[in-house]
Parts: sequence; C-alpha cells; structure tokens
Amino acid sequence: MMTAIQTHVRRNPIAGVLLLFFLAARPAFAQSQVIVDFEKAEITGRWIDSWEENGVVFTPAHEPTRSKAKAKLMFFPHLSSGRKGILSAMADDPIPVRAKFPKGASSVTIVFWASTGCPARLTAFDADGKSVDEAALDAAPSRKAPGDPVPTFELTVKGADIAYVEFSGPRAGEFLAADEVRFTPVGAPRPVEHTPVP
Repeated sequence: MMTAIQTHVRRNPIAGVLLLFFLAARPAFAQSQVIVDFEKAEITGRWIDSWEENGVVFTPAHEPTRSKAKAKLMFFPHLSSGRKGILSAMADDPIPVRAKFPKGASSVTIVFWASTGCPARLTAFDADGKSVDEAALDAAPSRKAPGDPVPTFELTVKGADIAYVEFSGPRAGEFLAADEVRFTPVGAPRPVEHTPVP
C-alpha cells in the first residue's frame, strides 16, 4: 500500500521533490539553532555578575543610574514548571540584560515570563552598538485564573550579524525573566517557516 507522501509525489512530481528535500533538510535546520536554557544554574537567591552558557555571555547592560551599587543579575524560578530564568537583580532600578554572541547571530528568539502587564522589549545590536532590529510587547499576558501558571511569550529579532541583544521593559518593582534563548549562529542556515504543499 502506498503512503500518502508516495501518492502525493506520484501525482505532483515537482511538489514531491520539494517536500522530500524539506524532509531531508529538516534535521540540518534544527541542528543549526543553539539553545540556552539555564538548567545548570542554581536558585540560591544570590546575585551574580554574569553568566555564560553555550558561548553566550549574559551581563547587565550598564551600571545603575539611581545608586552607586554594582549592577547584578539573578536567577528566578518559574514556580509551576521548575524552569529557571535570568533577570536583572535591580528591582528599583531595572537595568537591561545583555546577551553577547562572540561569533555573532543571525536570529535570536527569547522565551520570557514577567510581572502581569510588564512591558517587554528585545533589541538587537551590531558590533558597533547600532540597533539593527527590535521586537516589543506592550504588556505581558496575565493568568486566566489564580491557579494557572504564569504564561510565557516569545520575542524574536533578526539581523545579518547580531553581536548582542538586550532585553528590557520592567518598571520599578516589576520583573522580566528570560526562560530560554534560541539563536542561529552567523553562517548557519536559518530555520525557515514552511507551508503545506497543496
């Protein structure tokens, strides 16, 4: 008995060739993306100066503007899932968190969770510090019921050679935690969106 794919290839050879090419190339696209998930981090409540994982270096974007304290980062748990997120430890003076890609990136997606209604912004910069792309959300989604987990959301930026990204948005007393970072190194094939072959 012929499978649905075999039948489709027989009836439409060109579309079938494209479909088979996609199926063969799909593993390469998946392998081109690097994932940072912070699962090796420990939730201690202590502040840290920086964090490095899979070649990506996370630091505060700049020093505090409202005090002489040193800017720090910390890890925070997503209570319902047990996953870990990195964020600025400066609650009264929210400082953007910078993620630097030493070898560059062409696409960066970050999965976040945040205080209800907290704005979120992800900005990509080149090696000269010039902004090359930006994605933003006016307000983080809220839980539909008190017992629901804090919802997550994604922001994506793209560019020819992204040197680093910064995520920001929280006002005093709010937080924005990065749960996962997925990026495509410069020179690697970008994952592409595919639509079903008619």
